[in-house]
Amino acid sequence: MKTDFKGTGVAMVTPFSKDKSIDYKGLENLIEYLIDGGVEFLVSMGTTGESAVLSTDEKLDIVAFSKSKINGRLPFVVGIGGNNTTAVVDQINTTDFTGIDAILSVSPAYNKPTQEGIYQHFKAISEACPVSIILYNVPGRTSSNMSAETTLRLANDFENIVAIKEASGDMEQIMHILRDKPKGFNVLSGDDALTLPMVLMGAVGVISVQAMAKPNEFSEMVRQGLKGNLEKARALHYPQLEIIDNLFVEGNPAGIKACLKIKGVCDDYVRLPLVGISRERYLKLENLLH
Repeated sequence: MKTDFKGTGVAMVTPFSKDKSIDYKGLENLIEYLIDGGVEFLVSMGTTGESAVLSTDEKLDIVAFSKSKINGRLPFVVGIGGNNTTAVVDQINTTDFTGIDAILSVSPAYNKPTQEGIYQHFKAISEACPVSIILYNVPGRTSSNMSAETTLRLANDFENIVAIKEASGDMEQIMHILRDKPKGFNVLSGDDALTLPMVLMGAVGVISVQAMAKPNEFSEMVRQGLKGNLEKARALHYPQLEIIDNLFVEGNPAGIKACLKIKGVCDDYVRLPLVGISRERYLKLENLLH
């Protein structure tokens, strides 16, 4: 069951055409661009993929199309999560997991469950899920932090919970997880700017947005960090910080979609309530990418 999710994973956007329909040619271009860029695994249907504004049928079509184009060349992770535990389990029970190596499942948003509620939520998901599970802690979006203690409890109690994408930004919390985690449980950065520091503390990779802007450079930075080649890793890390700063200031994935348009991979349309970035920001990113 388990795939070692290490190195650079990419939280892929969902490309749209001008009429806001799904741009499958753009999605194919993106997959090929990332594989050619040397990333280690691909993630679909996350926040960056605008899953919140996709219909059930669109999600199924995107996942099926992505599986066919990836064709086993890289591990493939699909976002399946939410704040209704029963609905998440029902989705798992009706999903065809052929060609899917793991799910990325976010800690419940909006409900603000207790730590015991978060544990029971993922316990139910674990018992239903036939593939590996990557937990996702992102309190900036969920308004609820999954504590180090809850993460470690889940990691120890359920064999198919194999990793966490940690985007709390709380380095002390992350260090507690890294220190006490069971063998084989992977910690992945969920914050592009903190990826190298987290790798140097013991994380084994990232699920990245920025890697779509510069896949070769970002994935090589992670590889050099994992090898302990600090001078080479730092030389790749610092030039990307200004890009990262500008990616998110007017919303995600509007910033990274602008980068992909600049690179000629796909267009930069987003669905409401998101809107595209300002012309000023676009020109700033264009300058940084060239």
